[in-house]
Amino acid sequence: MTDYLTPEIRAGLDRARKLAECKSSRLRLHSGDEIYRVLRAWDGGFALALETTPRLRGLVDLYDGSRHLSHCLIVASSEEGGELHVEYKRMTDAQATPPVDFERAQDAPAGYLPRF
Repeated sequence: MTDYLTPEIRAGLDRARKLAECKSSRLRLHSGDEIYRVLRAWDGGFALALETTPRLRGLVDLYDGSRHLSHCLIVASSEEGGELHVEYKRMTDAQATPPVDFERAQDAPAGYLPRF
């Protein structure tokens, strides 16, 4: 058997592979009002589609579907294999509540009832 594939078949297989990666990933990158799909992620970075994503720098938000995961500070990006590889300097987990500047007591009441 031969291992040779014509350029048309190889291009079709690459398109099918990229489409399958896009459909399987729920990760999204929000930069302002723009939303970009994350193809795959690793420790210290992630890959985006090169043809639909501009070069990104600065603070962006990372979502898993509709759940806000974290804030990322992008410092570098490079093109590799038809993908935009993005590296971030820091990733901070998103919090559901704002941070407080005081210590909360363990036995503090959940709320106060008004006096009538």
